[in-house]
Amino acid sequence: MKAFDPNYKLLDEMYQDDYYPAFLVDKVKDELQKVIDLLESGETDIEVVQETLDEAVCGINDLQEEFDENDSEIETVARECIAANVAYILEWFNIPIDTEEAIRERDW
Repeated sequence: MKAFDPNYKLLDEMYQDDYYPAFLVDKVKDELQKVIDLLESGETDIEVVQETLDEAVCGINDLQEEFDENDSEIETVARECIAANVAYILEWFNIPIDTEEAIRERDW
């Protein structure tokens, strides 16, 4: 089983931008961590991975109202950052899912 890249800083671009409250970025990170945990367990079944991605993306969707309440939103920078992180995670674990497919449940 392969561990996730210890040198990769998840959502670093969002953490560096004061527009995004760190406690909310932490919640987005927690959703991505669920995918990482699954992959670190050795799971390679594309359907299982996609199902976990869908759940994580829906979890991120559910945070939008909280972002709004904190004068922030999941907009272009955040979308691109989240998508790039998902792409990196999938590439790291050699999971052949297209990024757009991986985040297909997004409404951000």
